[in-house]
Amino acid sequence: KINDEGGINGRKINFISYDDAYSPPKAVEQTRKLVESDEVLLVFGALGTPSNTAIQKYMNAKKVPHLFLATGATKWNDPKKFPWTMGWLPSYQSEARIYAKYILKEKPDAKIAVFYQNDDFGKDYVKGLQDGLGAKKSMIIAEESYELSEPTVDSHIVKLKSLNPDVLVVFTTPKFGAQTIKKVGELSWKPTIIITNVSASTATVMKPAGFENAQGVISAAYAKDTSDPQWNDDPGMKDYKAFLAKYVPEVNVADSSAVTGYNMAQTMEAVLKQCGDDLTRANVMKQAASINGLQQGGLLPGVLIKTSATDFSPIEQLRLMRFKGERWELFGD
Repeated sequence: KINDEGGINGRKINFISYDDAYSPPKAVEQTRKLVESDEVLLVFGALGTPSNTAIQKYMNAKKVPHLFLATGATKWNDPKKFPWTMGWLPSYQSEARIYAKYILKEKPDAKIAVFYQNDDFGKDYVKGLQDGLGAKKSMIIAEESYELSEPTVDSHIVKLKSLNPDVLVVFTTPKFGAQTIKKVGELSWKPTIIITNVSASTATVMKPAGFENAQGVISAAYAKDTSDPQWNDDPGMKDYKAFLAKYVPEVNVADSSAVTGYNMAQTMEAVLKQCGDDLTRANVMKQAASINGLQQGGLLPGVLIKTSATDFSPIEQLRLMRFKGERWELFGD
């Protein structure tokens, strides 16, 4: 799309993309290929906490920009130790602190059960929730984990129900989020459910879980929900849908990961524009670290992209939302 419009500052983009199959060893192999044989200017949008962890030291040793990662791990915001790595998604810890704030305000006497993925992703969320609850951390009566390799989480949910918590906080990836909501519904259990932004897709989580089971589930968002009619006349969403229709017609408009990719690409485009004719790796990082309140069409109104030399976390705002009928309704500040 960018090349069709004449490129950036008169240059065309050569975009090379390899599949690492969400496997850290494969990520290392493919990244070395990009850096050493393709000699890329930068690597951007790599997916997953384990895979990015596997390449982070290498990228920093080689001084190659490792930008706008598709993972919200808090550790990407460490400009002192890793000056060549920058995340993009809101950090899992800051998202979890928002849920803690909500619980303290709305359900100060609640008993909380936490269900989380047993890896950096899940543990980051748990830490954010604990930090957010602060002195009231004892509200958490159970922390139950599952492994990515488990086919189903049903036995864990049965176990948590037996403890009778009022709030079930679900720090999972999409497949397990759908299984959790579905199982809670099958057990006729009615806790307040809070689920990660990662697992808040209407199309890939709520629908498979069953809309009847998803009523009242709470999450948080920073991007517009493409399947929500309230954005039908929104200029940013119109641009996005026109882009999909022309360039990736096979993608389901309701797929939230597609809009994430689009939003990240827009941030990358803005940084390259800021670079002007100075396309050195050092200048790419300098410009990535000086984004001053960028409002993008695919993000919620008021959610701005901001970075500085000491702040490598581009998005730090989210809005709470509740599932009602067949869609999410935003609420709060």
